[in-house]
Amino acid sequence: MKAIVTGAAGFIGSHLCERLLKDGWTVVGVDNFDDFYDPQVKRNNIKDCLRNKQFKLVEADIRDSAAMNKVTNEGIDVIVHLAARAGVRPSIAQPAIYADVNVNGTVTLLEAAKKNNIKKFVFASSSSVYGNNKKVPFSENDNVDFPISPYAATKKAGELICHTYHHLNGIAMTCLRFFTVYGPRQRPDLAIHKFAMLIEDGKPIPVYGDGSMMRDFTYIDDIIDGTMAAIDKCAGYHIYNLGESRPVTVNTLIGEIEKALGKKAVIERLPLQPGDVERTYADVTKARRDLGYNPNTEISDGLRRFVEWLRQ
Repeated sequence: MKAIVTGAAGFIGSHLCERLLKDGWTVVGVDNFDDFYDPQVKRNNIKDCLRNKQFKLVEADIRDSAAMNKVTNEGIDVIVHLAARAGVRPSIAQPAIYADVNVNGTVTLLEAAKKNNIKKFVFASSSSVYGNNKKVPFSENDNVDFPISPYAATKKAGELICHTYHHLNGIAMTCLRFFTVYGPRQRPDLAIHKFAMLIEDGKPIPVYGDGSMMRDFTYIDDIIDGTMAAIDKCAGYHIYNLGESRPVTVNTLIGEIEKALGKKAVIERLPLQPGDVERTYADVTKARRDLGYNPNTEISDGLRRFVEWLRQ
């Protein structure tokens, strides 16, 4: 079996490529190594994959239709589309680039899939599509018509575009709403990585609001298990939540990072930021039923593994 993974050198992408290779797949990794964060970090993420003869790296932008047509014309069984301009707060400052990469890039890739008769497509969506949903836990059946950041809006748009291509072209589509993924190789701009680095260095950590905001932190291994199941069972059009379904407050998270590091945090309280949702909390009933998804990593265990990686 042969898969394309876009965003292959990123945090989730590099872990997924390794799992696919371990399971005997041939993998074409697509990444443009943009400078949203240090490209060398991404090259380090992918270095083990590059040693595997079953892996091919294509350095290209998903908005480049010629490159996407070429890469999809290689007997591909499934595309796993993880590449995106990421981050809620940066999207407020740069909405146009988010729309271009996340919406136009997805359309370009879907057009290539249609042209080359690829019948399975897995799309990385986000828990951010739920906005400030008052009902918890968040269900795939909830109304997601009220995103509160450009990033969230582009992910909702991606789900809708995927449905259109499923309806018109018969491509099996699975959209995965990831909930605050963490673990080794997590992006350096995300809270756990940023907090751990600052605490390790004895510097203050920026906390927006009073720390009561809740997030459904989900360990990378559980996310990869769910994604592999989604690849295997991709049929029709479906949306699934992939979360740990055990949200914790930011204050609790800081306490757990302190335990994992064996160091105390110095906290700098700052005003709440536009676009930040109050809480995320995944209802994973549908993913359990259809995919056999079974997240089981306690936050304390996941953070311990993350700190081990960080200190290497």
